[in-house]
Amino acid sequence: MSLQEEIDTVRAGGGRPERMVGEFRRTVLLAPVEDGGIMSGKWGGVRWVYAFTGEDALARFVVARGADPAAELEYVAILGARLLDEVVPSLDGPTGVAVDVADEERSMLFPPVSGIVPDAVAVDVRPEVGHGR
Repeated sequence: MSLQEEIDTVRAGGGRPERMVGEFRRTVLLAPVEDGGIMSGKWGGVRWVYAFTGEDALARFVVARGADPAAELEYVAILGARLLDEVVPSLDGPTGVAVDVADEERSMLFPPVSGIVPDAVAVDVRPEVGHGR
């Protein structure tokens, strides 16, 4: 199954979240670039890196932000595993990945918890055992 199919299945109450995370790690996503880095936003005390399953989903994000739909937006194609294993740990504070955030019915958050991000930056791993930020 594709990442979007895995997301749809989990959102419908079926599927297995660990399969969805595995598919996320294997999927090439589009991440918009702003000010020399991958675009992110803060919500609920967490920084969310924006990633999209395709150009159509990215375009809906651009429109939802009020930008000119004809305006070009720089983005990088990046493997989900690289987002989780390299980008997330390089940012300050709790950081997760928000996929297809402009699509209310098809979006998914990958929070900064063990099993998704490296334990060294997971918010649910206790610092006294040598992990955490």
